[in-house]
Amino acid sequence: MALEMKVPSPGESITEVEIASWLVEDGDYVEKDQAIAEVDSDKATLELPAEASGIITLKAEEGDLVAVGDVVCIIDTDAKKPSGSDASSKKEEKKEAPKKEAASKPSAPKQEDTKTYATGTASPAAKKILDEKGVASKDVKGSGRDGRITKDDAVKATPSMGTPGSGSRGSERKKLSMLRRKVAERLVSAKNETAMLTTFNEVDMTAIFDLRNQYKEQFKQKHGVGLGFMSFFTLAVVRALDLYPDVNSMIDGDYMITYDFKDISIAVSGPKGLMVPVIRNAENLSFRGVEDEVKRLAIRARDGQITVDEMTGGTFTISNGGVFGSMLSTPIINPPQSAILGMHNIVERAIVKDGGIVVAPVMYLALSYDHRIIDGRESVGFLVAIKEALENPEELLMDSNVKRALEL
Repeated sequence: MALEMKVPSPGESITEVEIASWLVEDGDYVEKDQAIAEVDSDKATLELPAEASGIITLKAEEGDLVAVGDVVCIIDTDAKKPSGSDASSKKEEKKEAPKKEAASKPSAPKQEDTKTYATGTASPAAKKILDEKGVASKDVKGSGRDGRITKDDAVKATPSMGTPGSGSRGSERKKLSMLRRKVAERLVSAKNETAMLTTFNEVDMTAIFDLRNQYKEQFKQKHGVGLGFMSFFTLAVVRALDLYPDVNSMIDGDYMITYDFKDISIAVSGPKGLMVPVIRNAENLSFRGVEDEVKRLAIRARDGQITVDEMTGGTFTISNGGVFGSMLSTPIINPPQSAILGMHNIVERAIVKDGGIVVAPVMYLALSYDHRIIDGRESVGFLVAIKEALENPEELLMDSNVKRALEL
């Protein structure tokens, strides 16, 4: 029986996908549930498993855009699995085919070569001069006997400005994945369709460093997950969104929608590029709950298992460029959201504290926001609220009871 495999719907509102790569070849025998292709949607890359065992016939090429519901391959379920010897002979035939084809082509007639072995050969003195100039012997025409390159030839062989060197000058043309194209489209749209501004501040991370150094081993031993910075930042954002609800809003035509829940998107780097999974109802999570969810989503993104639903929605985004060493940046809003917080690397800097100069771990923060619905008062106040919470986490994020907040 011939089973037609159709493109399943990877999520709501997605009508087409791109065949990123076939993991099998036309005519291969595939097992049921074996991954046979990777397909790109505008939100994620997903694997396509075989619906039955049999011989597969491909009906689409890599790079093709196919609509949800279209047939991309046919599996002959009546076909028997080939024996090991048959499979081996098939592979050998594929290897031998190019050789036979090459042998069938007529050989090109030999052309007479008037050059001698001496043509283009540099004398020792000439070779030294050419090496110092970075000029290849093949680029110099010799004036000596039988075309030899003389010292005078080498002296005159001065490369002009812009002359390519001896290194590689290759290039590669590669089509962007559907996910990357969609990300590019959304970023340009955000820049063109929002009144985006960025405000900055700095945070003294000493208090958080002290808390982590004191409790991180107990926290990890009891909960099986590290006490990172994301839990502090996520809960600081939740608190600031309570104080400035306009930042937890978005524009819908002539209306502003404000949410009473906090779905926090976290930007993570995956094998296919930037992904933004969502921590749902972050306002209900403890430090342990945030760290568990961040770890779960990061692993799924890294392993290519993240789903469209896990990246859909979100009312505010946190982007941590500091893990890559970024000192300062202006993050771009993740539409249709109205604001994004950029975290950066933590560096020891000289700051003034209690009237004296001290060295402290300092992080720069950046808040990009849509000025159409968020005014300067809200944006600056929101960022100051985050700064206050991070510099005094025990009181503002832990209700003055660290062990209870960390569930120790």
